[in-house]
Amino acid sequence: MGECSIMFGPDICGYSTKKIHAILTYTGTNHLIKKEVPCETDQWTHVYTFVIQPDANYSILVDNVEKQSDSLYSDWDLLLPSTIKDPEAKKVYDDIAKEMPDPDAKKDWDDEEDGEWTPQLLPTPSTRVHWKPKANYKGKWKAPIIDNPDYKDDPDLCVFANLKYEGIGLWQAERAAFDEEAERAAFEKREEEELHSIISDQPKDYPVDSDVEDGDGVDDADDADADVDIKSDTTDDESADGTLLPKKTNEQKSRKSSS
Repeated sequence: MGECSIMFGPDICGYSTKKIHAILTYTGTNHLIKKEVPCETDQWTHVYTFVIQPDANYSILVDNVEKQSDSLYSDWDLLLPSTIKDPEAKKVYDDIAKEMPDPDAKKDWDDEEDGEWTPQLLPTPSTRVHWKPKANYKGKWKAPIIDNPDYKDDPDLCVFANLKYEGIGLWQAERAAFDEEAERAAFEKREEEELHSIISDQPKDYPVDSDVEDGDGVDDADDADADVDIKSDTTDDESADGTLLPKKTNEQKSRKSSS
């Protein structure tokens, strides 16, 4: 996630991850909130707010409604624990096992075919009857809890002195949402719809120029004159049956008339 002081916002990934991230960076390490805070999963826009108070209490709100609140001390492992199990403590009595291997069990299978043989477990003699503990019985032994000698409180736990910028991280799992081709196709479709709308708004009895209709952009009278000129130019080059002949030059025509 890179270097940042606070990372906060909804995280929806697949079917299992639907929660609000609240990550705090302390002494160069990122710490995720230990509580599960659900986020909204519908298609509407929501406002997520993270408030950190000067007394190190915090609140997480969605649409200005509080969803979670407590202390930075309890809901993040920012500091070392204030108490630990005494590492020097020794077990002063044995626990009573509830089960023990059956001493009369007989091995009746092959290890190579059936795997390693394990004898049947039986309740220990002390649990076969209504066993009553002695007056000084203390139950299962547990190491005593002592103050952690390495624990140090930080009165400025809620202070993030290096805050300078605000960044927005947007993750989109659907490719089409940011696909350039999809954006271009949507733009072209809008252009086509607008053009169709303009054409549909034109009156149906709108006059149409006949010259424009035939597609040549030339007046029909000019078309007729052009046809006459073309025929007159090719009269001397046609045979009696109307077959086109190679066009004669002026020199050839003068020789024919002199002969």
